[in-house]
Amino acid sequence: MRVAVVDIGTNSTRLLVADVYPGSGEIRELARRSEVTRLGVGVDRTGRLSDEAIARVQRVLDEYAAAIDELGAERRLAVLTSATRDAVNGPELTARVRDHYRLEAQTIPGEEEARLSFLGAMSGRPPGNGETVAVLDIGGGSTELIVGRDGAVLHHVSTQAGVVRHSERHLHDDPPTAGQRAGLAAEVLGIFEAAVPAELRERTEAMIAVAGTATSMAAIDQALEPYDSSRVHGYRLSRASAEAIGERLASMTDAERRLVAGLHPDRAPTIVAGSILLVEAMRAFGLDEVEVSEHDILYGVALDAARIEQPRAR
Repeated sequence: MRVAVVDIGTNSTRLLVADVYPGSGEIRELARRSEVTRLGVGVDRTGRLSDEAIARVQRVLDEYAAAIDELGAERRLAVLTSATRDAVNGPELTARVRDHYRLEAQTIPGEEEARLSFLGAMSGRPPGNGETVAVLDIGGGSTELIVGRDGAVLHHVSTQAGVVRHSERHLHDDPPTAGQRAGLAAEVLGIFEAAVPAELRERTEAMIAVAGTATSMAAIDQALEPYDSSRVHGYRLSRASAEAIGERLASMTDAERRLVAGLHPDRAPTIVAGSILLVEAMRAFGLDEVEVSEHDILYGVALDAARIEQPRAR
């Protein structure tokens, strides 16, 4: 089945068009795009999606709709996440996406976002070996933490920690001060530790990190210019390296960060917060590294759309 999935997140709007093979669970990408649209800017303060942010998303959706039409997808889906969930005018945007772009659009709850992220992250991996694994999905307005073993979800939670939300709350100077960064780190560490029981965190043996913060950090660590997904997917990023990258980025202005090899310029305003969230997630689980994956919620939604039998949260 040919499936198109659009993920309208707090910081970026992304597209996947792929052929999904129900028998094997294989996904063959035909098109994949990502644009930083900053839909969630100001939502934490105002509770509304701004007209300017909605217009940025619509401009990208115009391009994505043309690509979907050209590739002839049988299913056309869109998921809207944290910013749209939190905004009083979120339902209006969801309806507009559904009606104007002919997408099966829905604003999904955090628990469903977590389940789909786990489904995507585990796709294409060999059968489980009894290892307890955490999947980390850092977004603009929320971060999903899912712990599972042998393909089954043991615990999943969507937290109110995100790179846009926490940049706006804490990082008020350019470059941010050490005190601002420390305040952000302390808050998100507390959020992550409260979100997953200590006993489960202690027996988690590995972490898979998906989405833009993790892939950007892997690309920066390798100084990839241009970005190369084949070198990012499966890359193991140590906590020490993530901390060092975060310190380097935090010492720069936004304009300087835009020139860093491996970092898309549009992610420069939120990557300092992202690096802190990534490090503090590893710290909360007592892990020294993460495996970075390109298989994220886009894959999860595509697999669900093709009705491939996969374990669900229990």
